[in-house]
This record gives sequence, C-alpha cells and structure tokens, in this order.
Amino acid sequence: MSLVGKKFPDLNVDAMDTNGQTFKVNVLEEARKNNKKVVLFWYPKDFTYVCPTELFAFQEAQAAFNDKNTIVIGASVDTAEVHAAWLNTPKNQGGIQGITYPLLADTNRNLSNQLGILQTGDQHYDEDTEVFTMDGPYVTWRATYLIDEEGTVFHESVNVEPVGRNTDEYLRMVDAYTHFQQNGEVCPANWQKGKDALSENRASVAEYLANH
Repeated sequence: MSLVGKKFPDLNVDAMDTNGQTFKVNVLEEARKNNKKVVLFWYPKDFTYVCPTELFAFQEAQAAFNDKNTIVIGASVDTAEVHAAWLNTPKNQGGIQGITYPLLADTNRNLSNQLGILQTGDQHYDEDTEVFTMDGPYVTWRATYLIDEEGTVFHESVNVEPVGRNTDEYLRMVDAYTHFQQNGEVCPANWQKGKDALSENRASVAEYLANH
C-alpha cells in the first residue's frame, strides 16, 4: 500500500557514519525534530555496480538538498559492519569513501518489510521437512521516499535493480512541494522553481495552458 499522505513508520534502525560509529536513526523523528524534509533512498546491496553511482550522485546533490532544508539518508539491508567496510574503501577500488550522510543498516528488515519494498520472490514449502524456502535475493528494490517536516510522505517511487535514479527529479519534487506549502499554488507538469504555478481553479489552468 502507498504511504503517500501518511506518516512514515515510527521505527529506530541501526545506522553507520563515516567514522565507523553505529547509532540509531528514526526517519520520522529526524524530520520532526529538525523541522526538515528527508529524502530516504534504498538501494539493494553494498559493493555492487549501479548502487555506488547512486550514492555518489546523492552525495554530489547533498549541498543542494541542504539548501532546500532536506536531509539525505541512504539505506539497505546490509549490516553496519559491511557499510563501514564500503565507506572505508576508496572510490577507485569500488568503495564509497567520501560519502558523508548516514546509511541505515536494516539488517533485520523490520523497516523495509513494513514499507513493502523487499524482493521476496516465490515461497516454497517442503512437506517432508516442513521448511519454507524462498526464491530471490531478499534485498530491497530502489525505493525512494520524500518526507515533509511533519513526517508525512509526499512522494514515493520504486525502481527495478538495473535502473538508477535521477537526483534532479527529487530536487524538483522538493521545490514543488515547498512552493505549494509556502504559496498554496499547485505545480503543473515539468514545473521548475521560478516558473509559473497554478491556483486551484479552472480559469488558472486555462490561462496557463493558453500561455504554454
């Protein structure tokens, strides 16, 4: 089920910082206590191929997100120790050294299971052994959540593993939602910050379409 328009789950999750220190992160509380928006992006695995390109893309965009009052948080189901190893591996050796935002280590899959973003595959039951087995890697899809200052999700999206994300679109989404919060105007297709927005009436839409 979609979380858009609903509060993000109130869960504490292990996380790792660049100093190799583990701590707890509650994404809902991060938004509320800091009065900031949050972009939370999930990736399938550490030490893979598309994933580091995304982590570095969000790192490059972090200053732009900060300017928009938005916190960046990454997440996977890897352990905090694997995160630490990856964070301390140089970029030219397949690592993510230089990433400065926290990485959630949802090893018990409590949060990703609540979000419904795990690649669970098909389950099989062996009647002789009374054991369930499951196809698939049991890691997450490339899921992304934008959460407002009250902890309410205003955007979610899910990509298959082979398709990387575009950070510019999430920056645009933050701008659009912030414009609505501040001005009460809705943002048309392909809207960019500084462009015309719409009042919620037919005359405003008709005028916009006539001029675009």
